[in-house]
Amino acid sequence: MQLFDIENVAFEILSYPVSWTEFFGVTFGLFAVYFASRANIWTWATGLANIFFMTILFYNVQLYADMFLQIYYLGITLYGWYHWKRKTPENESSIKYLSPKNRLISLGIIAVGTVIFGWFFTNIHDLFPKFFPVEAAFPYADSFIMTGSIVAQFLLARKRIENWYLWIAIDIFATYIYYKKGVLFLSAEYLIFLALAVYGLLNWKREMQKV
Repeated sequence: MQLFDIENVAFEILSYPVSWTEFFGVTFGLFAVYFASRANIWTWATGLANIFFMTILFYNVQLYADMFLQIYYLGITLYGWYHWKRKTPENESSIKYLSPKNRLISLGIIAVGTVIFGWFFTNIHDLFPKFFPVEAAFPYADSFIMTGSIVAQFLLARKRIENWYLWIAIDIFATYIYYKKGVLFLSAEYLIFLALAVYGLLNWKREMQKV
């Protein structure tokens, strides 16, 4: 549909053309992160809308790792929505810290995933030239964002406070990568995400102290 063509410009900001796809993706993304920072279940509904628009955007700017990440987001969003709605003793206690062992496992997954997916997306145009005729942009950096986001989103779904530390690191990295790729409106969104991640960390800590 023409509405979702990234060449279909909604408006301009300082001579930068913002497509409807980027605008809707950024808008729903901001709502999703804000609701997450408030530990509000609406984060999952707005997250689904964000996934749709981001899939289209990332494919068109050759950030393939980020595009494939949206498939995972779809699954973990549905899981998180279900998990937060459940009325169980575990959910009543709500926000928790990871154990030291699980922190190391999480960091290990991110490190290994970045290397493996970085290699894959570096070569994806050779492996699947019909579907990805253009080389991936920043394959290793993009793979770090993807792998870190996979772990962070799972921790968010499980209400583990470490998700915000990961999001802070990812948001800093993503702001730079998207800026370099020229997706300026999305880059600015990740600056806001960074502020919301800091707010979410502080807010979740306050919620923990109430228990």
